Amino acid sequence: MKVLLISANTEQINMPTIPLGLGLVAGVTRRAGHDVEFLDLMFADDPAAALRESIRAFEPEVIGVSVRNIDDQNMDQPRFLLEKVRPIIAECRADSPAPIVLGGAGYSIFPDEALTYLGADFGVCGDGEVAFPALLGAFARGEDPLTALGVRVRGRKVQTAAPFSAALDTLPLPVNASYAAAHAQRGEVWAPIQSRRGCPNDCSYCSTACIQGRTIRTRSPHAVVDHLERMVGAGFNRFYFVDNSFNIPEAQGLELCRLIAVRRLNIRWRAILYPQRVSTELVRAMAAAGCTDVALGFESGCGRILREMNKHFDPNDVRRLAALLADHGIRRMGFLLLGGPGETRTSVDESLTFAESLHLDGLKITVGIRIYPGTALARRALAEGVITAETNLLFPAFYLAREVEPWIRDVVPKSR
Repeated sequence: MKVLLISANTEQINMPTIPLGLGLVAGVTRRAGHDVEFLDLMFADDPAAALRESIRAFEPEVIGVSVRNIDDQNMDQPRFLLEKVRPIIAECRADSPAPIVLGGAGYSIFPDEALTYLGADFGVCGDGEVAFPALLGAFARGEDPLTALGVRVRGRKVQTAAPFSAALDTLPLPVNASYAAAHAQRGEVWAPIQSRRGCPNDCSYCSTACIQGRTIRTRSPHAVVDHLERMVGAGFNRFYFVDNSFNIPEAQGLELCRLIAVRRLNIRWRAILYPQRVSTELVRAMAAAGCTDVALGFESGCGRILREMNKHFDPNDVRRLAALLADHGIRRMGFLLLGGPGETRTSVDESLTFAESLHLDGLKITVGIRIYPGTALARRALAEGVITAETNLLFPAFYLAREVEPWIRDVVPKSR
């Protein structure tokens, strides 16, 4: 089948992003024997014109649209980013009779709601490399699309379980870097690399389980570094590991660092660390392999609030890790998430004082926590009347503890 894959994201909230997930889907779809065209709208001067031209020239039989972000998680002035995807779906409808399939991280959190809002035909949840080719197979055989795991059909209530492959090495990485070629010459781009999926930590507010599941699944470090080497050959020298936690499991991170150093790739890279039992050995290996920046999502400097969030570390763990990273010359970006259940003026002050004492290289402060379905925070918000059973959480809704409102809006800076 002729398949047009579209990365609908045009936002640069923190940095320009390369559509890694859709690149992975493109690779496995080609491997299944389909003819694939890839369209990234990130830098298109006229996205509608680029889309029309691609559809006219390629004449797709199926159109896949990747939805990365639902909103910007800003409580004070939330931007509902799906508004910008709606015209893309409408343009596809106007120019082609092909069925439209949604996927991507943002879509997987709100599969039925996003299908209804955007007016697409189908959606795939879980590992897109598994669900999307299965859906194409159902199309080709004339079968009910719901025979494929992870598929949603607009207007039908039947749901199938999202597939999460236990063997990531069976899912191909992009055969080449063509999906990222438009980004390679832009100096501000950090190319995404993924070595593992899933997160068992179950933080009270987090949507990761909807997207990747709770079980950690890893790729072979050799396969990951081979891909890094191909990307270097395509012109990239800055990367960020999009793994939820580079240090879980730590053995995976250590082996990746060892291989990067042995290959002498001469790259710079970033990663996210979960501040629980991070060893000096790992931090030393990261620095030796070219790691220059680490994101520390510790979210609070108050032990009581960390327990409310179901974090498995305390402020002393964060302090130790921040010092360890500094000792090895790695920049540290901290994140505070203030206003959740149990937050008080005292705990906010404790968090701000704690973050200040770390002397971080950067600090982003978010006030109010985005409520995602299926989370402990959503259940708490429902019990407290912040939301109702009828609330459509596709549209941004936030939790802010009554004890700190409106005081917190006036005294807490958004970043430092």
